[in-house]
Amino acid sequence: MNPSNASSPEVFVLLAFSSQPLLEPILFVLVLGFYVVSLLGNGTIILVSCLDVHLHTPMYFFLANLSFLDIGFTTSIIPQLLVNLWGPQKTISYGGCVVQFYISHWLGATECVLLAVMSYDRYAAICRPLQYTIIMHPQLSLSLALTSWLGGLTTSMVASTLTMLLPLCGNNRIDHFLCEMPLIIQLACVDTSFNEMEMYVACFIFAVLPLGLILVSYGHIACAVLKIRSAEGRRKAFNTCSSHVAVVALFYGSIIFMYLQPAKSNSHERGKFLALFYTVVTPMLNPLIYTLRNKDVKKAFRRLVLEKSCGFVGTRGHI
Repeated sequence: MNPSNASSPEVFVLLAFSSQPLLEPILFVLVLGFYVVSLLGNGTIILVSCLDVHLHTPMYFFLANLSFLDIGFTTSIIPQLLVNLWGPQKTISYGGCVVQFYISHWLGATECVLLAVMSYDRYAAICRPLQYTIIMHPQLSLSLALTSWLGGLTTSMVASTLTMLLPLCGNNRIDHFLCEMPLIIQLACVDTSFNEMEMYVACFIFAVLPLGLILVSYGHIACAVLKIRSAEGRRKAFNTCSSHVAVVALFYGSIIFMYLQPAKSNSHERGKFLALFYTVVTPMLNPLIYTLRNKDVKKAFRRLVLEKSCGFVGTRGHI
């Protein structure tokens, strides 16, 4: 087909798990459950971090950003996935597909940078404890958060726009449950070498480099922890970082497994489930990891619950 006569399709067909129809109702229930827990967990962290003055620190400011990011990321994907799992309709409008890969690419890139920023915060807290409040002052924390969001938005605007301009020549079947940039590029009926090169460069800048910074930060942290003589001091330092390490491992581990699959048909099917874990399960686990292993968050939540309970009892007492 002549690319000059090509036009964008009105809808895309998301094949997703249509080859396994008996599995779809089970996945619908699981995905819906995970999504609700993710919204409640991340929403709770945002609420507690904003309302409790004890958590007005850089660590919890970045954590609230991460929770807000996870809510946006899952909401850009899961509602459409639930619609496709529920009934025979497996389509998404062209505009909906464009919005989905703009937002998911933006928030995915932002999370990579934000996790690196959070590792730098932990490095400053453990390796420079006496200068921590000077290093991580509110202006720097806000600047780092804005850099994460704007950096992710910039790469999404560039890469997604270049992808959107590709002629698809009527190709509209995507063998996945989401509109992802590499999948759209595969549908193009022209040479996509430039788009692929841009995607690799963006991946290096927004995924590989942040991971390198995270590893360097934790290398310094490990050296600092080993120099602590008391077992109690080492335990506290470990607890300070363990939640973030677990979140980084989940995030990058799922990405690495998802994108380093060999090019085989069974690997492609396995890749869908890995993508499902990355987009549905990981955002749900993040708040659980931080709340279950973090005494400050649990104390703040109890304080808010007690204040609300006391306020409710006091109100009823006046009636």
